[in-house]
Amino acid sequence: MATPTHAPARAAQGGPALRRGTLVAGLLAVCTAQIGLAIPATLNGLFQSQLHPVGSQLTWISDAFLLPVAVLELTFGLLGDLLGRKRLLVGGAALLAVGEIVSTTANGIHQLWVGQALAGLGAAALFPTSLAILAAGAASTAQRAKVVALWAALLSTGGFVAPLIGGITATYGSWRWAFVVVTLIGAASALTSALFADESRAPEGRSLDLPGQLTIGVGLFALLYAIIQGPEDGWTATPVLIALALAVLGLVGFVAAELRSSSPLLRLDLFRNRSFAVASVITVVGMFSFLGTAYSVSIRLGPVQELPPMRTALAFLLLNGIALAMLPVTHRLLNAVAPRLLLGSGLLLIAAGNYWAAALPVHDHSFLPLIAPLALVGLGFAVTVSSVTATAVTTVPPHLAGMASATTNLLRDFGFTLGPAVIGAIALSRAGDRFTSTLGASDLPGPLKGAGTAILEEGGPLAVNGASAASPKLSALHPLAESALGTGYSLGFVVCGCAALFAALLALLALRGRAAAEEPTPVG
Repeated sequence: MATPTHAPARAAQGGPALRRGTLVAGLLAVCTAQIGLAIPATLNGLFQSQLHPVGSQLTWISDAFLLPVAVLELTFGLLGDLLGRKRLLVGGAALLAVGEIVSTTANGIHQLWVGQALAGLGAAALFPTSLAILAAGAASTAQRAKVVALWAALLSTGGFVAPLIGGITATYGSWRWAFVVVTLIGAASALTSALFADESRAPEGRSLDLPGQLTIGVGLFALLYAIIQGPEDGWTATPVLIALALAVLGLVGFVAAELRSSSPLLRLDLFRNRSFAVASVITVVGMFSFLGTAYSVSIRLGPVQELPPMRTALAFLLLNGIALAMLPVTHRLLNAVAPRLLLGSGLLLIAAGNYWAAALPVHDHSFLPLIAPLALVGLGFAVTVSSVTATAVTTVPPHLAGMASATTNLLRDFGFTLGPAVIGAIALSRAGDRFTSTLGASDLPGPLKGAGTAILEEGGPLAVNGASAASPKLSALHPLAESALGTGYSLGFVVCGCAALFAALLALLALRGRAAAEEPTPVG
């Protein structure tokens, strides 16, 4: 989440720096992308009960959207500089709408994956391009900070609106209607950009970097595949080992390609700027913590406790809505408080909320105990998402802001992608082990133990929980399954809390004073 390169030509000629039509189009685009990203989390419980995913298949619904976002944001940041950002806003929103249509008509988990992957491809264009087209029109540092705050607020607005859409449509219709609504929003975003956005680009010194694009794509996809499938298939399984090897080769190859490229996809010397490098690490770890928290909440309330979608929607309103209420305060804080203090404070709040949530018993299905910890996480996210963005934005010179924008968006969404992947893997692995041990130590009859073990091996602990809740013959297994999943996702909250605490300490100790834009020293 950083800013782009040059202001449009009209700004240089003394015209208005950022027209209202462009502002509306850019803000609607990022809101649309975030709605698409956040919608599945509200519906996880319905996906589990109606589509019956097994093992890690539920995690892949969220990550099918997030993977193309994380893998392709650098590429779309470059294409926006080369081809024009307006084109990408229109095309990205249209592709997101197409993906949601595919998801709407899905009759099985695999078609839902395809739809979410297409929608994620569209969002991959919208996230960096929306910020780039807005910040390119900023005429001053103060205006850039204001634009960043607005962009971050609309990012949070998308996270706020998505659970409302999911909760209301699922309660009064079907989860499919949630995707219909997102389709309409995507179409409206494409039309708004086509009619009102001004074109901007920054092609100077930029060209396609095919080796960089290929290696970063292979490396990140392989890494995330290994993280998701490793706990389920086993870390020594051949596909997982191949994925890990490809991840290492891809990421090492990416570094080598960027060092040799005359027009790199990512200038590695950006990371010689200490503030940018530290902010990059904090972005990955902090956003991993936040979306890992959100994912844990969605699974706890949905597939585990099988509560109505509106209950999950209320949780996500707390996680995202505070950022909207905080917008005027956030803007003032960005101009008045040192970045390290803002980042450190926000991340400490996220950590505290996670540790509190981890202590809540899973058998308590009331929503009241979750309000305070989720509010802490939401407040921490409101401060963190704006301050980490502004820190990354202001640490690079203006002509590198487009690349910094795409890079920071990549890091943010890579952290987001890691959240469900890592927390899902840790929680389900822990829950499976816990269910196995408690089942073995129980005094349940042998045939029932055998049935529980068979369901666990076939579909994992979520499948046991769902089957035991639905079948009277298996009902004795339900307390064991729910307790095991509670233990697993409590561990997930703890991991998210530790990640946020680490990022907070890094911000407080490694960032110094106010960041100043520095010209990187060329590598090589």
